Amino acid sequence: TGISYKDYYVGGSYLNSLIIPSTVALAVPFYKNLHLMRHHCKSILIGSTVACILNTTYTALIAKLFGMDYFLAISLFPKSVTTAMAVGISEKMQGITTVTLVVVVITGILTSVLGPVFLKMIGIKDPVAIGLSLGGTGHAVGTGTAFRYGQVAGAMGGLSIAVTGILYVFISPIVASLILR
Repeated sequence: TGISYKDYYVGGSYLNSLIIPSTVALAVPFYKNLHLMRHHCKSILIGSTVACILNTTYTALIAKLFGMDYFLAISLFPKSVTTAMAVGISEKMQGITTVTLVVVVITGILTSVLGPVFLKMIGIKDPVAIGLSLGGTGHAVGTGTAFRYGQVAGAMGGLSIAVTGILYVFISPIVASLILR
């Protein structure tokens, strides 16, 4: 559009200043539900690890089935993590960051819209499971949706963002090297 970054950031700085209060807003329910996180620690780690392995494996197999270019395929891997982490993962794996950004946004929106419908269809009512699934799949947008189910679901969604992001850093390169190379 020909707009310099300096001019663009004049408006963007207002949005950027909202990051700190929104992070604190997530921290309060997180702290209030710390006991649940400790209680479910093992299932959170196992469930998130399995979900990450299945998600990246499924993405790699579909990409391979359709003859997708390696760099395009790995750009799709971090679709379920926050934008900042997804870009970092994509860059480290030499993916196409613009593709990653688009897929992350689409994944967040689809999770927010279809996630509750799917969870209702399969009868999931536990706020811990709801928060972990929406936050672990739809990152911040999914976590926002999880808060509609209460503070516990929202806190678990926030936790899931961090756990899922860390797991993708380690699992994505392994799956890519095993299936796509």
